[in-house]
Amino acid sequence: MEKRKIISNNSDFLFLYDAAQCNPNGDPDQENKPRMDYDTRTNLVTDTRLKRYIRDYLSLSGKYVFVNMENDKKVGMDTKMKAVLTQLFDDSDSLDSFFVEDSSMKLKFEEVKKKRKDGEDLVKFFVNKKPESIELNKYLLAQLVKEKFTDIRMFGCAFAVDGFTKPYTGPIQINWGFSLHKVQLMESSSIVTIMNDDNSTFGKDYRVHYSLLAFNGTINKFAAQSTGLTETDVETFRDAIWNSVPSLPTRSKLNQYPKLYVEVVYNDGFYNGCLGDLRTYLNVIPNEGLEEKQIRRFDDLTLDFSALKTVLAENTGVGKAIKEVVVKSATGIHFSV
Repeated sequence: MEKRKIISNNSDFLFLYDAAQCNPNGDPDQENKPRMDYDTRTNLVTDTRLKRYIRDYLSLSGKYVFVNMENDKKVGMDTKMKAVLTQLFDDSDSLDSFFVEDSSMKLKFEEVKKKRKDGEDLVKFFVNKKPESIELNKYLLAQLVKEKFTDIRMFGCAFAVDGFTKPYTGPIQINWGFSLHKVQLMESSSIVTIMNDDNSTFGKDYRVHYSLLAFNGTINKFAAQSTGLTETDVETFRDAIWNSVPSLPTRSKLNQYPKLYVEVVYNDGFYNGCLGDLRTYLNVIPNEGLEEKQIRRFDDLTLDFSALKTVLAENTGVGKAIKEVVVKSATGIHFSV
């Protein structure tokens, strides 16, 4: 089996996407209105919302996602783990690959199997408050994360399953996003939902006119040692964060598109945050003749990258912080370093 290449550099990244006439992230404490900082009139989106986009996209792309729905239903972590182990134990080829790193664990697994009576569920020997072998359970969980759970390798997870209790800190961390300008909510109108029994319920449909949202995040090589995040996983993440937001449009999430992704990969000896929050180097102003409350589309804004380009240029070179800068940009946005 080819050895997985775990990442060896830290990175910080900036991600921008915009939203027009939609609800980027509803707040259940505010009638599902778009999340807002009402003091500054800025639009907010949680890291959980962005990660949900990414997880859904990974799942549709054929990646195994642990924090996911099963048959369109939420399932508990213990139920999910039982299903994963059942699938693994029924697939002899996949199971054999799990023990390549440590053949002694294969012997322990065979010993556990011998204790099973005819027709007895093998999984219960593992998902148990007192598993047959804690050492074997720890090994299996580590292999499941490294070999199967793409989202856990990226974002981590606090496993709280009988026999499998372990916190994984995610190498990829994302701040809440916020709009780079003041945002206006659209006037809400009543909507009608038709139920199966022909009864109707009335509710409000809350949306923003336009919001250019910015996220700051990190990719940490030290946390990657625990989850096994690889260079290939990072490539997968770059693809997913860029394509996930518009890939599953719903009625309230239509008209959201990626604008810019900038990832700063650091040299050895430099750590996350050495340039600070990359959003602080951006300046957004309404185009001439417009007030912020009149912003309705991306072309109504001027996005100034000069401070960001300067700090990147100043920190690139022999003995400096930056190893490389990875950029993805939408049509009409010109960003080069």
